[in-house]
Amino acid sequence: MVDITLKVNGKEHQLTVEPRVTLLDALRERLDLTGTKKGCDRGECGACTVLADDRRIKSCLTLAVMQEDSAITTVEGLAPEGGLHPVQSAFIRRDAFQCGGCTPGQIMSAVACIEEGHTGSADEIREWMSGNLCRCACYANIVVAVQDAAQEMHR
Repeated sequence: MVDITLKVNGKEHQLTVEPRVTLLDALRERLDLTGTKKGCDRGECGACTVLADDRRIKSCLTLAVMQEDSAITTVEGLAPEGGLHPVQSAFIRRDAFQCGGCTPGQIMSAVACIEEGHTGSADEIREWMSGNLCRCACYANIVVAVQDAAQEMHR
């Protein structure tokens, strides 16, 4: 067992974990932050996407101990208490989700896509969001939601 400190959504959390525990499992099972979804558990679907130092990562592919010095942001930490991030609002407004299984990962990836400046065209958005799969095929609505949010955020 290893003692670690994870900074998640602006708060520090002391945890004792096995070195093999993924960041995804630490978030969901130890910190009760279940917004981050476990999809394929192989890094293929993107449902587990979070931000580490404002860089998108798939939390099922990184160990919790490897993220001890990173500032982790999950979907729960995007907006102030009781509010919504512009990307979350755009996803609702544009009906960019159905079952919701991929939605948190899509939203986190969309935030990064916008911040990285990859919203020049629908094709560019599709390319930079391609690591996130949607089983319900809401891709057209996701692209429009990203475009809306980018415009709202002036990016």
